[in-house]
Amino acid sequence: MPRANLAHLPNLITLARIALVPVLILFLKDQDYAAGLIVFVIAGASDALDGYLAKRLNVQSRLGAILDPVADKLLLVSAYVMLTVLGHIPFWLVLVVVFRDLLIVGGYMLYTSHAGPVKMRPSILSKLNTLMQIALATLVLAQQAAGLDWPLTIHVLVVAVLITTVVSGAHYLWSWMIMKEIEPAHSGENRHD
Repeated sequence: MPRANLAHLPNLITLARIALVPVLILFLKDQDYAAGLIVFVIAGASDALDGYLAKRLNVQSRLGAILDPVADKLLLVSAYVMLTVLGHIPFWLVLVVVFRDLLIVGGYMLYTSHAGPVKMRPSILSKLNTLMQIALATLVLAQQAAGLDWPLTIHVLVVAVLITTVVSGAHYLWSWMIMKEIEPAHSGENRHD
């Protein structure tokens, strides 16, 4: 396949991940946890694949840099909201997770409206938070799909998600407001920084 045809492949994979979000919601609405787990895992694998291809093919783009985190947040927030509605994740945890994401997006939009576009670089704390969120959703889905009961493990992950969510949100605020560690965006912005 010619390189020009491959240039859009990472973004197409990201768009496919976004398209999986309503599928996940429908499976969870019907309490089909096995199918929901499969969709969630496929979506997670597509996240790794699109990033790998963007770097490997050197086709990183501004559109990809925007679409990728949007796809990730849509997937995680949808999973968390549905698992909360179904009574598997505490409501207060979803509030904390969504509030942190709104804080980051709101801060980004506010800053860019005054100072222009900036690069969004996820911190190590943010990556750890995302990993904990994914681990919790995956374990809850697996537990429900297999009919198992792991209350202690789920509780530990709930606490880990709470701590990493609060700490990473505070870290972003500290970096932006106190340390002013904000880097202006350039035309060659990477897809996954």
